[in-house]
Amino acid sequence: MLAVAEDLEARARRGGGAEALDETAPSVLLRVGDGWLKMVEVGDSGGIAEPIVPVAPVEALPADAWGFYIHDQPEAARKVSDRQIVWIETLKDRGRVETVFNTRFFTAGDSREPELAGIWGAAVGSFWTMLVTFVLAFPIGVLAAIYLEEFAPKNRLTDFVEVNINNLAAVPSIVFGLLGLAVFLGFFGVPRSSPLAGGIVLALMTLPTIIIASRASIRAVPPSIRDAALALGASRLQTSFHHVFPLAMPGILTGTIIGMAQALGETAPLIMIGMVAFIVDVPTGITDSATVLPVQVFRWSDFPERAFEARTAAAICVLLLFLVLMNALAVFLRKRFERRW
Repeated sequence: MLAVAEDLEARARRGGGAEALDETAPSVLLRVGDGWLKMVEVGDSGGIAEPIVPVAPVEALPADAWGFYIHDQPEAARKVSDRQIVWIETLKDRGRVETVFNTRFFTAGDSREPELAGIWGAAVGSFWTMLVTFVLAFPIGVLAAIYLEEFAPKNRLTDFVEVNINNLAAVPSIVFGLLGLAVFLGFFGVPRSSPLAGGIVLALMTLPTIIIASRASIRAVPPSIRDAALALGASRLQTSFHHVFPLAMPGILTGTIIGMAQALGETAPLIMIGMVAFIVDVPTGITDSATVLPVQVFRWSDFPERAFEARTAAAICVLLLFLVLMNALAVFLRKRFERRW
C-alpha cells in the first residue's frame, strides 16, 4: 500500500500526464444538460469522456447545466453500475422515482441483499425468547422472593443465598452465555440457536433483578396487614398469597418489566449460544433456529454493504422503541397501582 501511495504521489507531481479511469478507479460522471458523460481519462489540463446519454450541443446550454457526480467507490466494488446511476438520476429528474415508506423492512426476514432484508424474523425470535424468559423467570423469581421474605429462617444459609443473589445481579452477561453453552447446550442438549436456549439463559440473568425487586416490594407491605390476616385466622400461606402478594404486585411487575427490558437488549450471551447465525426463515416455535433484534443489529453493523447502514440504524430505532415502551409501562404500573403506607 505504501508503494501504491508513493506511485500515486509521483504521478501527481509529474505534470502533463493523464490518468486512466477504469472500473477499479473512482467514477467521475459529467452531467451536461439532459445528457451524461463518463470520464475515462483525466489530466491536469482536461480529460476524455464517453457519452452514456447523448449530449445536446454545448453552445445551446446555459452555464448552470453542467455538473459533476463523483463516486469514490470503484464501479467494480459496488453493485450499482455507473449506467444504473445515470438512469436513476434521469428518472428522478423526470419525476418517475419517488420515496415511499419501506414496509418490507417490517415484514421480511433477514437477507444477504440489503434491499430485501427485514427485521420480522428477528422480532418474532425476540418474542419467543422473551416469552420463555418470562415464563421461567417470573414465577421462580416471585416465589423465591416470597419464600425468602415470609418463610425462610434467618440463618447462615439464607444469608449466603441472599449474598449470592445480590452478587449474581452484577455478573457480566457473557458469563451466563458461557454457562448456557456448557450446561444447556453441551449437557442437556437444548437446540442450538433456538429461543428456548436463549430464554433459559436470559431467565437466569433476569432472576436476580426480579428477586431483588420483588423482595423490596414485599418488604414494603406494612406488618399490620400480616397481623390482621393472621388474627382473622388466615394461615401464613394464605396471608402471603391473598394479602401481601396482591399489595406488592405493582412493585413486582415494575421490577419484572425492567428486568425483561434489560434481557431484550442483551447480545453477548445469545452470541455464545449460537443465535448470531444467519436465519432467513421466521421461527414458528421456541425450538426453531432464530435470532433476536440486538444480535440482528450486531450482524448488520458488520456487513460491508453501504445499504446495511440504514438497516442498522432503523433496527436500532425499533429496538429503542420497544425498550422505551417497556420502561414507560413499568412507570405507568408503578404510578397507577402504587400505594403509600
